[in-house]
Formats: sequence, C-alpha cells, structure tokens
Amino acid sequence: MHADAERILFSEEEIKNAVKALGKRITEDYMDEPPIIVGILKGSFIFMSDLVREIGLNCDIDFMIAKSYGSATVSSGTVNIVKDLDTDISGRHVLIVEDILDTARTLTAVKDLLMDRSAKSVKIAALLDKVTAERVSDLKADYRCFEVGNEFVVGYGLDFAEKYRGLKYICVLRPEIYEH
Repeated sequence: MHADAERILFSEEEIKNAVKALGKRITEDYMDEPPIIVGILKGSFIFMSDLVREIGLNCDIDFMIAKSYGSATVSSGTVNIVKDLDTDISGRHVLIVEDILDTARTLTAVKDLLMDRSAKSVKIAALLDKVTAERVSDLKADYRCFEVGNEFVVGYGLDFAEKYRGLKYICVLRPEIYEH
C-alpha cells in the first residue's frame, strides 16, 4: 500500500471483476446498436481502457476534457470544456465514461451539451458513485462499479494534484496529504 494511503477501498482484483461484469452488462444493453464511448479525461483513462476491452462490441471512441476541480479537493462550481469531441454524435447512442460521479456538476454539463448535439441517447458509466455527495442535479449513473462514501479517493486513474493515478487499487488518501 502507498505510504499516503489511509486504507485500500477496492483491490486490483475487485476492480477487475467489477469492470468485467460492467462490460458484460453494457454489451448486452447495446447489442443492437453500439454506442460511441466518450471518456472524460484525465481520470477515466485507465477505467475506460479496461472497460472497452470488456465490451464485446465494435464501439467508436472519443474523449473530452471537462474540468471543475483543478488541483483543489472541491469543485470550483464552473465547468470548463478544455477538449471537445472530434466525432459527430447526432443520431448515435453515447456512453460517457467517468472516474467518479461526485457533485454531478461536470457530468450534468457534459450530458446536456451532448444531448444538445442530437445524440440518440446519453448514458453514464462511472467507476465510482459518491452516494453521499451533494449533487447539483438529479443525475445518476446508468452504470457503476462501486459506491463510495464521502472520502477523498485516489488510484486507478483518480488523482490528487495529478498524483496517484497509476495505483492499481483505489484507496482513501490520508487527510494530511490534501489538507494544507
């Protein structure tokens, strides 16, 4: 375990099993019409990489960068689209892949933007769903691997100030690391 971790929430094996099960479910749900999978960078890249390999469909893939945190531990309240899609999504199913559904500020803005572009449907696959978070909307994950409490988590793509993304597990970061 990393020295900055308070405790491990989800092991590498637990994550692999959850992603595999989620990929199977998504495959079944989109069997007739594969979606465009849109990863929200940077946090989703590891989860999305593993997930698309578990989805048994030939899906188009694209990415967006949407930020509302910067290097802070709480949302700034403003969503900034830093990198937009390269793909025309009109008339297509879209599956947004996100690392964590927290306040829902970022995902609400992204989902609204994609629906405004005439997507056939927009659903969300989140690695983590922070169920105790105060949401700015009633947005929910259509697919999720795990629920977490109101703790600051890192690993498997999730970061604090661009650190800890490469951990193979998800852990709670010790408060003294981020409370300065």
